[in-house]
Amino acid sequence: MEHLFLVNPAAGKEDPTAAVEAAAKCIAEAQNEPYEIRVSRAAGELTELARGAGQSGRELRVYACGGDGTLNEVVTGAADYENLSVTCMPMGSGNDFIKQFPNPQAFYQPENFRTVTEKRLDLMAAAGCVAVNVCSVGFDARIGTQIDRYRRLPLLSGPRAYLASVVVNLIRGVVKPCRVEMPGIPPVDEQMTLACVCNGSWYGGSFHPVPEADSSDGLLDVLLVKKVSRLTVARVISAYQKGRYADYPELISHYRVPQVRIITPEPEPVNLDGELIHSEDTTVQVLPQKLRFFGPAAAWNE
Repeated sequence: MEHLFLVNPAAGKEDPTAAVEAAAKCIAEAQNEPYEIRVSRAAGELTELARGAGQSGRELRVYACGGDGTLNEVVTGAADYENLSVTCMPMGSGNDFIKQFPNPQAFYQPENFRTVTEKRLDLMAAAGCVAVNVCSVGFDARIGTQIDRYRRLPLLSGPRAYLASVVVNLIRGVVKPCRVEMPGIPPVDEQMTLACVCNGSWYGGSFHPVPEADSSDGLLDVLLVKKVSRLTVARVISAYQKGRYADYPELISHYRVPQVRIITPEPEPVNLDGELIHSEDTTVQVLPQKLRFFGPAAAWNE
């Protein structure tokens, strides 16, 4: 087996390249298997490196070394190639995707990658892009895409960064008109606070909106948060954060569908795994079993 380590040097607060070199030796060199380390020098380069690896036809294990954004870049390039299997080597400021596994801490110990398990996972397609974890529109998207800005400030790591972004965006406004269309369900056409489409179950450092979301079930979990005031949004968002959407059935609706279309009168922020685009018409579709994903066998153990 060959191993390819794709590194985002800007992930986290320190360049992780040296840590990746040590991990590569621990995983591949210790088993007398060939490996290569490639370091990104520009945005989007990891996608091209992964695509090039796929086009080579070689059977490779590809390690996305960074955070959730790094994993998204690598998966975007790798997803169409059956000769590639992908994993996350968490070294970024946000490593939410792996939290869905029973034992996510296993991903942090390189020696655990000597014994791996591979499974097929779903992906999401939206706006010509691929996402592995979450797509959100509106208030939540504005919050999510600004988290990294606050994470880099003193005393604002983790959940505090998210809450700082919430406060700033509350000042800018909460509610927007929105139309949501899903197969077999009457259109939802009203003022909304946010729409969140989940493949994974964690994002934003500590947000766990749909604990039962399963990235291998062939369905998307959609949460629609209807109109709330600035006075009640904190209480509702707190329930949303903890996966207690059922506590507010009059405000938060949950659907499980293979596709959802979100339409707004003007372009709104759309958060795709932490990357920001703007669109007034976004269709998110599940891509069942699209990704070969491997991880430490211990990650699947409670």
